[in-house]
Amino acid sequence: MRTLIKDVRVFDGERAIPRADVLIENDQVAEWDGGRTDAEIDGSGGTLLPGLIDAHTHVSDGMLAQALAFGVTTELDMFCLPSNLARQRRLAADRDDVADLRSSGVLATAPGGHPSQIMAAEAAGLEHLGDAVGPFDTIADAGEAEAFVEARLAEGADYLKIVIDDGSTAGLDLPVLSPGVVAALVEAGHAAGLMAVAHIATAREAAIALDAGVDALTHVFHDLGPEDPYVAELAARIATQGVFVVSTLSYIEVITGGEGGAEVLQDERIVSRLPEGTAGTARRDPGAVPVHPRGLVNAFGATRALHTAGAAVVAGTDANFLAPPHGVSMHRELALLTEAGLTCEEALAAATAVPARLFALHDRGRIAPGLRADLLLVDGDPTRDITATRALREVWRRGVRQSRA
Repeated sequence: MRTLIKDVRVFDGERAIPRADVLIENDQVAEWDGGRTDAEIDGSGGTLLPGLIDAHTHVSDGMLAQALAFGVTTELDMFCLPSNLARQRRLAADRDDVADLRSSGVLATAPGGHPSQIMAAEAAGLEHLGDAVGPFDTIADAGEAEAFVEARLAEGADYLKIVIDDGSTAGLDLPVLSPGVVAALVEAGHAAGLMAVAHIATAREAAIALDAGVDALTHVFHDLGPEDPYVAELAARIATQGVFVVSTLSYIEVITGGEGGAEVLQDERIVSRLPEGTAGTARRDPGAVPVHPRGLVNAFGATRALHTAGAAVVAGTDANFLAPPHGVSMHRELALLTEAGLTCEEALAAATAVPARLFALHDRGRIAPGLRADLLLVDGDPTRDITATRALREVWRRGVRQSRA
């Protein structure tokens, strides 16, 4: 199957091209050779982008389909229980009408540590999610690190997620991994060929993760005000160590009760694509998770400092079972990244080429011959108006054009 998208503006994951013809041949982007086509699409007035990559989600049934409906062609799951993960992996491998999936499997946390407080199905009212919630492995001692990592490899984990979060930013007092256990997990993960991604909420926790040698932080630290001189100092250290940070600004906004979280669900360009029974909402109980009450203001300050220091910032939403919603929230995340100081092109790169490179997804994230035809065509120019990503005209995954139905 050869589909030609004609006269289209292209953001190739790194830069904008004012006008081009792009050929989809089977499941890949191909060099346009002027030959026959099976279908042609007029791209004038629109922009062709690589499929969006959400670098922090939590997946259950229906969520990969919803993600793809809004142009998120790959989700990087950051905690998934084994039976649920096996089912979601099969779905992503076998079908082209859902987003692709990578996952950490079960995250590493202390017994009773985050997110244990929201994983009890009865207490959280999540019984309907079945095997997406429930008991999971934890780790209490550095001597358990190798066995913990081996268990994650057996689940098929693509990277190792480590939680360093005592809940103090939300007034909670949760058990937390000691620096020694964190360091042992990073060492065991690296020995097994796994990148180590640390969940943090505070600057102190970020420093513990950096001391342990992690590769990435997920959530920008959000306990310090933008005026605090340590924000810039820590951002510079993160950049110097080559650690990247997954933003999750849309999650912090929702959890702290920010009104902007509802904005995207009121945008007619989004509303027109919302399926019946959309998974996830714009709001949830702010007491359930550890987030500072001024989290969004502080997160903006940290993101600006990271960007100024030259650290890589990657777009992730923490889309989960409740809020923010899969797929939809990525469009809010992109807008928040521009509010935090990234240009529109930098925000788009943070959701395409940058996570593809950093998570070693070498077959996607850019529009170039030989790469996967995970693509979205939108009306307008998101390199000038980031909200134009919401005006979805077409979505392809592995070269398969998605039905609006």
